[in-house]
Amino acid sequence: PLAKAGRAPGPPDGGWGWVVVFGAFVSIGFAYAFPKGLAIFFKEIQDFFGTSYSEIAWVSSIMLATTYGAGPISSILVSRYGSRPVVMFGGLLCGIGMVSASFCTSILQLYICVGFITGFGLALNLQPSVIIIGKYFLKRRPIANGLAMAGSPVMLCTLAPLNQFLFDNFGWRGSFLILGAILLNCCVAGALFRPIGAATASVKTQATEEGKDALKEDITKDAVEMSSPTNVPRETEVEEAGGRDCCEKVNQYLDFSLFKHRGFLIYLIGNVLMFLGFFAPIVFLAPYAKHIGIDEYSAAFLLSILAIVDMIARPTTGIVANSKWVRPRIQYFFSFSIAFNGTCHLLCPLASGYTGLVVYSIFFGLAFGMVCAMLFETLMDLVGAARFTSAVGLVTIAECCTILLGPPIGGTLIDTFGDYKYMFIKCGAVMVLAGTFLFIMNYYNYRMLAKEEKERKAKEEDPKSVRTENEGRNNWNKASTQDGPELEPLKEEQGLKKEVNGT
Repeated sequence: PLAKAGRAPGPPDGGWGWVVVFGAFVSIGFAYAFPKGLAIFFKEIQDFFGTSYSEIAWVSSIMLATTYGAGPISSILVSRYGSRPVVMFGGLLCGIGMVSASFCTSILQLYICVGFITGFGLALNLQPSVIIIGKYFLKRRPIANGLAMAGSPVMLCTLAPLNQFLFDNFGWRGSFLILGAILLNCCVAGALFRPIGAATASVKTQATEEGKDALKEDITKDAVEMSSPTNVPRETEVEEAGGRDCCEKVNQYLDFSLFKHRGFLIYLIGNVLMFLGFFAPIVFLAPYAKHIGIDEYSAAFLLSILAIVDMIARPTTGIVANSKWVRPRIQYFFSFSIAFNGTCHLLCPLASGYTGLVVYSIFFGLAFGMVCAMLFETLMDLVGAARFTSAVGLVTIAECCTILLGPPIGGTLIDTFGDYKYMFIKCGAVMVLAGTFLFIMNYYNYRMLAKEEKERKAKEEDPKSVRTENEGRNNWNKASTQDGPELEPLKEEQGLKKEVNGT
């Protein structure tokens, strides 16, 4: 695969890339499914420590918020050291967090061990896995993302009954100890993330022996990841200046000029709103089933049903999103998925008895899988692969606030009214609103992009503005760095877009 990468001008789109997708499948699976799978223990931990619904919901919330909030730290570490060591270190932290959680004597200690330590470990698993897929795939990227994202439902499907089995046999403390050992598998997944360097560099490295090979690849990888289109024109100035202040150093890893990017801002606002209602229904599904008198295994099985449907939905969504009809307008498909998700929650209170909850779980699994499969693909479609590392970091830190508040607000509604239906209605309403907002704003963004592309073509065809090819390219680079690169996706994947959009 490296030889292919050396000869090909872009990502190899296969070969070792599929092994990388498997590694990402495992690490993304744990990052997403683990906080939800823990919901099985909540009712018992709640009785053990004598806490309320909202207090116990903070365990999952802190864990999810740390996983998302530590995104920029994860992005910076990936830019500095590459994906492989970051994921392996993350797996180690997860194991340490869960093993220490098994010795906790108060709910506050659980917040620290499960919430912060394990949550941070999962953050170091999530980001690098998503980023490295973007380096190995371009044409088949939606399919690769869909397959990697399917790790979450596969893990959830396995973890829900496994957690119930562990709890029955070892209690929650023993279960946490075993789960800590299971999480160490993330280190193995991380070992599969072979670095992929610049095209010319990887050809040269084949002639050298393996030790030098790995070192050079890391160096070229750092160079490739750290130099984004916005940094290149500034390199000579930086050398002349002889040093940078703190802001420029941070900007090297996190590209704050993205806040001038129209598509990025629309995505950010819609997602921040969506996450207010995204995780609470999963966290409270099993406790809700137990609340209405359903036995523990059947309650845990609802999560498995959700996960099985989710498992089929993610790769299918990836294939649909990669089709020539959907890919040019993938943002609309994403908006529809979010609104569909919200509609499921709004209808959930109508479900009476176990059969009703099974039907709800099936539809929820489908909607959840559709959103998750496209979560990162839509962002990469907007900002392009070169700035994706920065974009993921900035988006996740903004999202962590609403992820943190979602489940405890749901818990407070349950504590206040003594009924779960208000929590489902709140989540549903928020998600329908987010989906509608994204649909309208993306329609506006597509219109503006088409208009800007038309103006650019008109300028190029104007005989007065005919220049040498070199000067023209320089101006195009300057324009994109000064005006806030609205046309980044068009530039970034120009070959692919031309073919898909029929321009």
